This record gives sequence, structure tokens and C-alpha cells, in this order.
Amino acid sequence: MVNTQFFAAWIEEIAAVVSAQRDHLTQLDAAIGDADHGANLDRGFAAAREALAAASPATPGALLVLVGSTLIRKVGGASGPLYGTAFREMGKQFGDRPEVDLAELGTALDAALAGVRRLGAAAEGDKTMVDALAPAARALAQAVRDGLAAGEALGAAAAAAEEGAKATVPLQARKGRASYLGPRSVGHEDPGAASSALIIGALKAAGSR
Repeated sequence: MVNTQFFAAWIEEIAAVVSAQRDHLTQLDAAIGDADHGANLDRGFAAAREALAAASPATPGALLVLVGSTLIRKVGGASGPLYGTAFREMGKQFGDRPEVDLAELGTALDAALAGVRRLGAAAEGDKTMVDALAPAARALAQAVRDGLAAGEALGAAAAAAEEGAKATVPLQARKGRASYLGPRSVGHEDPGAASSALIIGALKAAGSR
């Protein structure tokens, strides 16, 4: 079982890794987008940390809904609504439970993925964040079925997300601004998939604390 402190640690981990990888994410976005992905996410998760410090949410659900709402307000472009929706859907899935188990975390990640797919109308293979989130959700669900410990399960999800992000390199973008480039989008890692992999990796890191 994990509690509000675990999810607060997750957001701290995300804020730290996004800050550290800000320039890398921006370079990825410069190749096929607006060159602002790293800066936007860094600003958004810094704002999320501040919002959590000010509000001190009592439950995992309340914490994640607040994070999502903050990202929607603070992050420009498509990333704010997409990531904001993902966190809000996770929070709504948890409801007002004070603690959640690994299976419930997996169900919440499925809800986040469904929200992103619904908003972005993207499927796997479209060269978007879905290409990292979908494998991560599948890996976590499989880990739960296999009865793996939390650390192993989150590690499997993180590895799947990273592999999914790397697998976007040879794809041609079919959604978002990158799709305007057509064949020229081939050969570049999708920045949304890359940042999604960082976020799932931060989940593993939070579980290792």
C-alpha cells in the first residue's frame, strides 16, 4: 500500500528529473516541434510542487487532481491538457482512499492512458506520449498479475516506457505538430514519449525511496 507521501515523493522526483532533462527535452522538441517542451514541463512541475506545498492534500486522489489541474493551467501547448488530464484521471480513479495498492495504481495508470487517448485521439504507433504510456501500463498490469513486488513492478513499467519512447525514433508522426513534417519526422525520438518515460521512471524512483 502507498499513501499521499508516496505520490508527493513522485511529484518531487518528476520535478527534479524534468529540470535535469529540460534542455534534452527541448532539443528533442526542436527537431519536430516548437522547441518548448522541456521549458513548459519544467515550469509546470515546479508549479505543481508549489501548489502541493501550499495545499497539503490529504489523499493520493486529491494530490493528483491538484497536480493535474495545475499542469493544465501552467503548461502551454498540448502538453498541459494531456499531462493534466492524465494526473486528474489517476486522481479521480483513487477517489478519497487514504492508501492504494499496486493493482489500484495499475488501474489508475490505465485511466490516465485512456484520458490521454481520448483527448489526443492518438494510438500506439502515432509517435506520441501514448507510445511510452501504453507499454508502461501493460507492464505494470502484467507485473501485478505475476505477483511481483512493488519495486520490481515499477521497474518493469519504467523499462517498458523507456523502450516505448526509443521505439518512436523510426516512426513517422501521425498526430500533433510533428505530423506536419511528414517523413521528416522519422529519425527523431518523440519528446512527449521521452518525457512520459521520465515520469514513469520517476515513479520507480519514488518507490525506491
